[in-house]
Amino acid sequence: QVQLVESGGGLVQAGGSMRLSCAASDTFSIYHMGWFRQAPGKEREFVGAMRWSTGNLYYGDSVKGRFTISQDTTRNTMYLQMNSPKPEDTAVYYCAATPYWGISVSNPTDYPYWGQGTQVTVSS
Repeated sequence: QVQLVESGGGLVQAGGSMRLSCAASDTFSIYHMGWFRQAPGKEREFVGAMRWSTGNLYYGDSVKGRFTISQDTTRNTMYLQMNSPKPEDTAVYYCAATPYWGISVSNPTDYPYWGQGTQVTVSS
């Protein structure tokens, strides 16, 4: 069982920046790690993902060019750097991990491990 702990959420002004962190208890069995978000009344949305062993990156269309995923393998930690956030980026952000390969990285049902979520609020 992999445990994930997010940190770094809060209030940010539109056009500013914020970095979220996701610390994993163990990455030995992890194939992909991802970020998803969910706004009130909306479905969970894919933000981006990383193939842990190679660092290959995948992004959702709504954040491409603004958000960047990175990793620190020495700390078993994945980051989400949010630049130029917009009010519509306001959501609870979740970190997720999966041991499965050959999945659709944007499909939340393919990730068995989830963090508790962290609220990000972007003010205009």
